[in-house]
Amino acid sequence: MSNEAGRELAVRSVERAIAILDLLAQGGWHTGAEVARGLNVHRSTALRLLGTLERHALVERDQRTARYRLGRRLPQLASVVTGEFDLRYVARPVCEQLAAAAGETATLDVLVGDVIVPIEQATASTSVVGVNWLGRRTPVHCTASGKAILAFGPDSVRERMLSRPLEQLTPHTITDRAELDAQLAAAREAGAAHTHEELELGLDAIAAPVFGADGQVVAALDVSGPSHRLRPGSRPELDRLTKEGAADLSRRLGYRGRRAET
Repeated sequence: MSNEAGRELAVRSVERAIAILDLLAQGGWHTGAEVARGLNVHRSTALRLLGTLERHALVERDQRTARYRLGRRLPQLASVVTGEFDLRYVARPVCEQLAAAAGETATLDVLVGDVIVPIEQATASTSVVGVNWLGRRTPVHCTASGKAILAFGPDSVRERMLSRPLEQLTPHTITDRAELDAQLAAAREAGAAHTHEELELGLDAIAAPVFGADGQVVAALDVSGPSHRLRPGSRPELDRLTKEGAADLSRRLGYRGRRAET
C-alpha cells in the first residue's frame, strides 16, 4: 500500500469514527449491525471501529446485550472545552476594559500542567508595543500570573511547582526558593504579584488572581508592557486597576466571598 493510500484509509477511518459518534449521539443503545447500516459499511468494519472507540472510553458496550452508546470520556472532554470557552467569553470584556484603562496589554492566563498559558488578550489602542501572547507557554516562577496563581492557589500546587530547579531566563529571574516564597507572601498580602524583567528583558507585568464560584483560583488577570512604562512604583494605579478587574471577573464567574482555605 502506498503512503498516499494509507493516508486516505486513515482519514476514512477517522470520518467513520466521527459518524459513529454522531449516530450514537441520537440517543439510546445501538447494536453493531445498526451502526453498520447507519454508516453503510460491513458489520466487521463497524465493530472494529467501535472496539477502538471503546478502548478510548469514547463509547461503552453493554456486556449483556452487546449494544453501544456514547462513553464516559466525552463529557470529560466537553467540560474542558466548555469551561475554557465560558471563561474566555466572560473574560473578554474585562480584558478589554482593563487594557483600555491601563493603556497596556491585558491577558487572562491559566495554569496548564506546569506552564502558564494566556487564553484571552486585549491590547489598548494607544499601546505602542503589541505582543500576541495567546497560546504562548511560559514558566510559572517568572511570570506575574504564575506568581499570582501560586500565591493564592493550593499549597500542593505551589510545592510541586517550586520543588524543582527554577530556570533562569534573564539576569533578573528569581531562582532562589526562599526569595520567591517571600515574593509570594508579599503578593498574598498586597493582592497582586509583579515581575520586573524576569521573563524577558524590558518586560514588566502585574497580575491578580481570579476565583471561581467555589472559591478556588482558576486564572490570573495580567497587565504587561515595557519596563520603562511599568517600572515598580511608577504607576500605582495599575495595581488597583488589575485587582479591580480580577475581582470583577471573579464576580462574573460566581465568586461571592472569601475563597476556600487549602
